[in-house]
Amino acid sequence: MHMKCEGRDDGELRVGDSSAALWLDCQAGIAGDMLVAALLDAAPDRAEAEAVVTAALESLHVEGFDIAVTRVVKAGLSCLDFNVILDEAHENHDHDMEYLHGHAHAAHGACEHALHEHEHEHEHEHEHEHAHAHAHAHEHIHRGLAEVEAIIAAARVTPRARTLASRAFGILAAAEAEAHGVAIDQVHFHEVGAVDSIADILAASVLIDYLGIGRVCVPVLVEGHGTVRCQHGVIPVPVPATLNICAAHGLPLAPCEVEGELVTPTGAALVAALDPAFDLPARYTVRAVGLGAGKRTYSRPSVLRAVLIEEERGSGLQTSVDSEGVWTRAAELEAPTRIVKLECDIDDATSEQMAYAASELARAGAREVHWLPIFSKKGRPAYQLQVLCQSSEVPALESIIFAETPTLGIRRIECERTVLARERATVQTPFGPVTVKRATLPDGTKRVKPEYEDCAALARTCGVPLHEVVEAAILSAR
Repeated sequence: MHMKCEGRDDGELRVGDSSAALWLDCQAGIAGDMLVAALLDAAPDRAEAEAVVTAALESLHVEGFDIAVTRVVKAGLSCLDFNVILDEAHENHDHDMEYLHGHAHAAHGACEHALHEHEHEHEHEHEHEHAHAHAHAHEHIHRGLAEVEAIIAAARVTPRARTLASRAFGILAAAEAEAHGVAIDQVHFHEVGAVDSIADILAASVLIDYLGIGRVCVPVLVEGHGTVRCQHGVIPVPVPATLNICAAHGLPLAPCEVEGELVTPTGAALVAALDPAFDLPARYTVRAVGLGAGKRTYSRPSVLRAVLIEEERGSGLQTSVDSEGVWTRAAELEAPTRIVKLECDIDDATSEQMAYAASELARAGAREVHWLPIFSKKGRPAYQLQVLCQSSEVPALESIIFAETPTLGIRRIECERTVLARERATVQTPFGPVTVKRATLPDGTKRVKPEYEDCAALARTCGVPLHEVVEAAILSAR
């Protein structure tokens, strides 16, 4: 069943403002399909939310999959299931318990499969299937990061959704590159970058934008133990890519009794891309709850809760309503007062190497990357690389610096800084939605700054000069 999504004439989908907060309760882990299902279930108008997702996925230049959205039962709870149904050429065995755990678990796997079928009995709500399959008897396609980013760039989605999806795949690629000991441009996705992960990541990104989610809280990722099978063989849980993502982005893990993988690399990459807080507000009001079902069956029911909340005044992270509309206070999350500066002097790298290194550092989460012209020993012209980051990001960024530049050492300087309180909202302009930041100066005056990427994307889409989009965003914000 195909659903149409109401869109603007310029081809971008409509979204709400970024005033909502999201709490992801990951007591049974997280995977891409679980997140999509939970967000769909939490949507005030689920039919419209499904239509938005369907329109986005139908715009993908990717073959070999259908979409089904159904209600299922997990541990007696009614949950939503988002299923990317792959054709035979693209199947990756991600939900095959016997494949994942090997023949030693065959009897156990068969038992679990029977339980899986019982738990996925449909309630009276009808099933939605969205055909997107073009069945071909070809071998499984391995795509590099550039190919995946090109697919995302061509999708009919908002700039914010596109940026989030691209960020998630960049995080995933960096983690896989580290796990396999190769450069990021040599990573070829198969297990985690198969068709279903492209669909899951784009669908989740679209829903985050559609629901107007501005803040995300993930107190902990609960993970199992043991081993699982992948295309390269049997590997330990947490799998290397998931561990690398958690290490690079400071995501908290908590082990549990489950033998198996609860946190997938795709799920971890989406969490990292959302740049979550790890503490819930002291007080909040629950606006909606969504339950997303996982496909794997373990001793702990595979359910992710997505809770849309509104922080109450005085609870730490707040939203404020004034004459300009709804603004999300972001000073505590986006402007830490303690940062780390990494720096090194380089006089024997090409301009291409330097540009690529800066790009990879930014992709991996660096807050700022600077190249400063200097004179080094013996009066030679050289450059100093400066990278600003949080302490949790230091190991991953140092690894990139050593891998992508010829430096033999990196200076690490801890810095204190004074930051302005800042707020963020998505404002509507004649060209489309633009994310805007507003800073409050010590004297109480306010300064508005539209996000460049949003403005640039709209300027290209609408065929107007960039400054017209920027001026319209500032006018709307004020």
